[in-house]
Amino acid sequence: MQAPETDGPARIPPELRWLKWLVIALAGVMIAGFLVLIAAIVIRLDAEPLPLPERIALPEGTEAMAFTQGRDWIAVVTTDDRVLIFGRDGALRQSMEIEPQ
Repeated sequence: MQAPETDGPARIPPELRWLKWLVIALAGVMIAGFLVLIAAIVIRLDAEPLPLPERIALPEGTEAMAFTQGRDWIAVVTTDDRVLIFGRDGALRQSMEIEPQ
């Protein structure tokens, strides 16, 4: 069985031509979105970090397990299930106990 002979290159039906351009447009949008995402990450990582106090003095017998910060406070979760809130100057503002389940 032989393939049918054609005169020149095969023509794409109009429905498939439209689909081809949609796929090309989608690829372009995805590449642009990826570049915007990379730029946003670079800008965010390049931002200046919040200043931390030189040293936070934890109460005697406590050990830090986790740490987080806000604009004007620093929270330290200790191994004895307490959350200690410090000001940016390192002074203890508040202490909360975590109740076991």
